[in-house]
Amino acid sequence: MLRRCGVTVGNGTRIEAAVRAKERRELIERVRNMNRQLHTPHANETTRLHIKMAAQTDVCSPIVVRPLAPLLAKEGPGEVLSVSKNPPRSPLGKGGRQNASLMGYGTRVLVAMTLAFALVTPAHGADESTMLTIYSTARPGAIPADLYKPSTRGGRNQNAYMMIPGYAVVKQERDMTLDGNRVSLRFSDVAAQIDPTTVSFSSLTDPLGTHVLEQNYQFDLVSAEKLMERYLDRKITVEQVQGDKVETFTGTLLSTGGGLILKGNDGRVQVINGYSNVQFPELPGGLISKPTLVWDVTTKKPGKHRVRVTYETKATTWWADYNVVFTPGKDANSGLLDFGAWVSIVNQSGATYNNAKLKLIAGDVNRAPQPERRHARRTMDMAMASVAGEAGFQEKSFFEYHLYTLGRPTTLPDNSTKQVELFPTARGVPCEKVMVYYGLSSGYHGGYGKPMTDRNFGVQANKKIDIYLRLKNEKEIGMGMPLPSGRIRVSQVDTADDSLEFIGEDTIDHTPKNEEILIKLGSAFDVVGERTQVDFKVDTRRDRMEETIEVKIRNHKEQAVKVIVKENLYRWTNWTITESTHNYIKADARTIHCPIEVPKDGEVTVRYTVKYTW
Repeated sequence: MLRRCGVTVGNGTRIEAAVRAKERRELIERVRNMNRQLHTPHANETTRLHIKMAAQTDVCSPIVVRPLAPLLAKEGPGEVLSVSKNPPRSPLGKGGRQNASLMGYGTRVLVAMTLAFALVTPAHGADESTMLTIYSTARPGAIPADLYKPSTRGGRNQNAYMMIPGYAVVKQERDMTLDGNRVSLRFSDVAAQIDPTTVSFSSLTDPLGTHVLEQNYQFDLVSAEKLMERYLDRKITVEQVQGDKVETFTGTLLSTGGGLILKGNDGRVQVINGYSNVQFPELPGGLISKPTLVWDVTTKKPGKHRVRVTYETKATTWWADYNVVFTPGKDANSGLLDFGAWVSIVNQSGATYNNAKLKLIAGDVNRAPQPERRHARRTMDMAMASVAGEAGFQEKSFFEYHLYTLGRPTTLPDNSTKQVELFPTARGVPCEKVMVYYGLSSGYHGGYGKPMTDRNFGVQANKKIDIYLRLKNEKEIGMGMPLPSGRIRVSQVDTADDSLEFIGEDTIDHTPKNEEILIKLGSAFDVVGERTQVDFKVDTRRDRMEETIEVKIRNHKEQAVKVIVKENLYRWTNWTITESTHNYIKADARTIHCPIEVPKDGEVTVRYTVKYTW
């Protein structure tokens, strides 16, 4: 007895086939298996299918599976597989086939086919293992949220995956059977963004006796457009709803532009617009449901082999985010930090990696120039995951980089963002709050090629005093782990309601252990500076000039503060401080630092004279 089996695509498209009861039960079981290994195919296909199984008119609950792929059934053909467009209620009555919308095409397609081209592929067994090493080419904090979240307008960022700054190396192992000395192997579970030139195949069972003669990457994916192209100059049947009837037209397809042009058996040519259904006798050869690797392999040891497939894929990256909580210390220039680190991983490669062993490479890995792609599409869902209390990342040096290996398997769904803790939060890390006053406006750093003798050059003043948190990445204070580049967000607890309030953020580059970390938070509100040129003399005959600068720092806080007055001696390379009210430190060839302490509600004036000669 035949029973109806249907599939409904996420955008409303419904596909149906009549199968035997035994085949239907097998299909349901395979769909449930596939629910555990959801896989999104090529970018032009809908990313999610809702499978509905029906016996007569009874419909079970939807099950999410991979889109259109071979069932590889054991028995004979079913009746009809259909895809349809925006129809009115079916004229065939209550038990008839329902119409729906075809992905961006506008037709309804009926394909008489065998169950070998039905709805799902069987899930791989537990013998498969996946290893994933992800590389990031992003600047710290430079990945916008639009790359990993849905659009606020209700749609998706269609081209986001093209801008993902990173890539991954995928290594998959599975058992495959080599039936003879020379066989053809098909490997279909690969990322849509794969770089085919990076693929390698090897047998772990017989590495010396097994060789690849040829390798092919097939990506001619089935679609309504492809079916129409393949059936040009071939016979098809077209249905059109006229009132409460369905008219059927059969003929040779001559063209699809501006409607379907058919040539009948009697030689008459007609143009059909507004058709509701197209029937094809069979699925043309050469079309596949997802990207597939095919190898022509020779072996001296036929039988079961453990094989490893390695390839590189685009549209995958990672970055570090540091969440820091600042607690004020005993004075205005000290404090304690709770320093937490997370990694965010974006996967838009077109594949799901189930129970994968995850590795992250931190460092500046050189890459050959990559050609730019002009256009492509991808939709995206977002899934955030935090993991605690289990095996986390283990760090080690690797070549001249650092490798972070997650101590447990994890699943990275396609079109998702996952967050994993990089290391446990380091609590009570002592830090110094540093205030720096740089009175010059931006752009005056020296190196002009000649002495700058214009007295008005660079006298414009800046009043803002910048605030930094400074700490050392050393084990003695609870840190000491090599830190990947990333963004640091700092918050402070409001004791009135114990809520965290954001107080600033900055980025850091890759930071080894025992190196200093400097985090810029913003500008002080109650501490201000003022820079004034009080004297200027130039003697061009004797090739020298003198300039006297006065800097005032005013503190309106209820406690004393320490401030570093930073001065850039930008007028010429040869300079000497002839007078100074405070001690200073020569930071570099053009910069001096004057550390001062300003009492509460007080003011301190720094005055110095510099002589330039040439």
